[in-house]
Amino acid sequence: MRAVDAFIAEIEQEAEATQRLLERVPEDQLTWKPHEKSMTLGQLALHVASATGDVADMLELDELDGGSVEFGNNPQPESKQQILSALDERLANARAKLDALDDASAMKMWTLKVGNEVAFSIPRIALARTLMLNHWYHHRGQLTVYLRLLDVPLPVTYGATADENPFLDMMEAQASAAS
Repeated sequence: MRAVDAFIAEIEQEAEATQRLLERVPEDQLTWKPHEKSMTLGQLALHVASATGDVADMLELDELDGGSVEFGNNPQPESKQQILSALDERLANARAKLDALDDASAMKMWTLKVGNEVAFSIPRIALARTLMLNHWYHHRGQLTVYLRLLDVPLPVTYGATADENPFLDMMEAQASAAS
């Protein structure tokens, strides 16, 4: 088993939870934001949909000059379908780029610079963990807060939410079948 195989498996599992969450984004609220400093709901949802594939593009580089990238410039989507399509496309990109990494290239150092100054250097596999996965979870958590503030029922992610409890549903189904 290669080092990246665990990341690919995790992306597959987490993609399902991300899909369920993005499907709940109300299309008529894409320009809503909870605070003047916040992204709009649509910008955040599109960022969540795109993050894995965007970071996967960085895995092909040996270094990146952070000064040449416009971080935080998240486009405003026009529809929920645009968000869901981005999820499919960017996940496919992430899977492909991760699948192309052998163990040696996964352990090769990746460097973020600002101009000529090194901000940090980490193995590519650590870049996948911190920026691809942890970053994804962070923004997906933000999205749940946005949806809660809009009174949108939250889907199951790692277990029951206040709106959905698959375990309770299973127990109720078993009780009904037994009676």
